[in-house]
Amino acid sequence: MTCLIVGMFFFVGQDAMMKWLLGDYSVWMLIGARALVSVSILLPLIAFLGGPHRLLTPLWPLHLIRATLFALGFSLFYTAFPFMGLAEVTTIFFSAPLITAIFAALFLRESIGFLRGAALIIGFVGVLIAMKPGGDTFTWVATLPLFCAVSYAASQIVARKIGDRESTLTVGLYTLAPSAPIVALVGWGLNQLVDIEPEFSHLRFAFPMPDAEGAIWLIGIGVTGMIGYLLNSRAYQVAPASLMAPFDYSYLPIAAVLGFVLWGEVPPWNTLAGMTLIVGSGVFIGYREIVTARRAKAVHIAPTAPFVTDSPHT
Repeated sequence: MTCLIVGMFFFVGQDAMMKWLLGDYSVWMLIGARALVSVSILLPLIAFLGGPHRLLTPLWPLHLIRATLFALGFSLFYTAFPFMGLAEVTTIFFSAPLITAIFAALFLRESIGFLRGAALIIGFVGVLIAMKPGGDTFTWVATLPLFCAVSYAASQIVARKIGDRESTLTVGLYTLAPSAPIVALVGWGLNQLVDIEPEFSHLRFAFPMPDAEGAIWLIGIGVTGMIGYLLNSRAYQVAPASLMAPFDYSYLPIAAVLGFVLWGEVPPWNTLAGMTLIVGSGVFIGYREIVTARRAKAVHIAPTAPFVTDSPHT
């Protein structure tokens, strides 16, 4: 839980820097820079530490799947930044813990009872309110963070499959390193297939040379993103996905405050209402998971009466 909450602070810082720099650099360049900075730190660190941290792993197919999900999902997430407030984008994205709980039931055989199922339904009602699909202000851009949420939830299930068979540093390296070539290929293909309109200039396949200040910002994105991913990966490696997922919500209030401070963004009523339902649903699901775990533990450790027989020789 501590890893996840601290990781959310780093993610908010990273995403704020991403939003700030999208006016100067493309999505592909920012994600690629983050990957390069992370690799330049993790690669020598793993080589130096050795032990459980390995550069070559037989689990590389799972790592590649997770890296692809992360890269594609967050490309969609950052694409929405110029058109939506930070709190609006992240509120829709935070349907991810609800989707994670569903995926955990489907693929990890983690149970969902009646109360948790009802909470999931309420949470998804919150997603619909936040997106306001029937409203005059709704655009297809609002679906991008939702697609990212699905991708993120799937990646956390893969992390759970990896479990503690891999060190956190190795997971971080294999998650972040492939994202650079993946987004470069996606960005190049998109620009070959579609004429990029001026309002989507952040999707153009462009890699301008940053000045000294820009380089510092790009390094900052890489360092904060790397730390966030390592903490996030560790949390999902060692704890049930359905238990960890609600603590992702610690991101939301931080993002709302930072969005107001940096850009004067005030979330509309539907975002706040949807956020309330989504967070309430997620916290309740986490509470039910804790209660269930305690009950199972109590049953496991309950003392049993000694076996008594009539014959001392039995």
